[in-house]
Amino acid sequence: MIKSDIRTGVIGVGSMGKNHARVYSEMSDLCAVCDTDENAVKAIAEKYGCQPYRDIDDMLSDSGVEAVTVATPTVTHVGTAVKCLEAGLDILVEKPIADSVEAAEKIIETAKRGSRVLAVGMIERHNPVVRFMKDLLEKETIGRTVTISSRRVSNFPSRIKDVGVITDLGVHDIDVIRYLAGGEVRTVYGIGGKVRASEFEDHATVMLGFDNGIEGIIEVSWLTPMKLRNVTVTGVDGVAEMDYVDQEVKIMRSSFGDLDMGNLWMVPINYDTKRLRVRMEEPLKREIADFLSAVEKRKGPLVSGQDGLEAVRIAKAAERSIREKKVIELGGR
Repeated sequence: MIKSDIRTGVIGVGSMGKNHARVYSEMSDLCAVCDTDENAVKAIAEKYGCQPYRDIDDMLSDSGVEAVTVATPTVTHVGTAVKCLEAGLDILVEKPIADSVEAAEKIIETAKRGSRVLAVGMIERHNPVVRFMKDLLEKETIGRTVTISSRRVSNFPSRIKDVGVITDLGVHDIDVIRYLAGGEVRTVYGIGGKVRASEFEDHATVMLGFDNGIEGIIEVSWLTPMKLRNVTVTGVDGVAEMDYVDQEVKIMRSSFGDLDMGNLWMVPINYDTKRLRVRMEEPLKREIADFLSAVEKRKGPLVSGQDGLEAVRIAKAAERSIREKKVIELGGR
């Protein structure tokens, strides 16, 4: 692994931020971490030999950072991201890019105005099994894609207090399904609600209608004791199942043989099943490598600010659909 000499920093060293600091320390010149929690920021700074800050302005003026990850609570993303961009930094914003469409648009416009790199931490897009599934669908290994469904469930994360399960968890699969479908979402319908006492929804099922005819179905929940992360794609000739955690794809295709069934329905007589595992890699390392490459080469990252905006736009449409009990039309953009 070639280490970049880009001077990097992490703002927010909670559960994700501390992992960003770990990877930056391996792949770049990590020189600063910032968090309002004095004990947490000191511990991370000591572990990776960088400077701790409790104030963003102090970090921006003193540390010499060139690129940072913003891993603060979602509602603070817009203020933190804009401040960093206006200071001339390139940024990687943890998902979701913001807590509203308007906030996401403000971040994107600020990045464009300053010609800064803006990446969004949709970590599943960097999972090698997602790229494998994309190639499989483009080759029509299971025929033309009809539906893409995902399940992302786990127990309640006490650290999340500012958004619901759709904006926190659902954006991952909104982004991945949009990527796999190769189209834009035109209709959104959601059902869900609150089982535990909470300001936001803790379970939901979201249906997406794409402009190319593909249908998406997303199940998200904070109510289960186990963690499940998978996607199933149904094509006209078979089914492909993807497991994010095991980085494995199972392909099931029907085999009809040479029987002449006349006008009767042709019934498959057996199934061709293959289980394939990609070379396992840590998605976060791929994500940060992509970001650092974008900074060095002044090019767009794999997951752009616009991708982050679309995920938030669709998530907010799903939340509105649940409240108003109707299909939301997104229209053309």
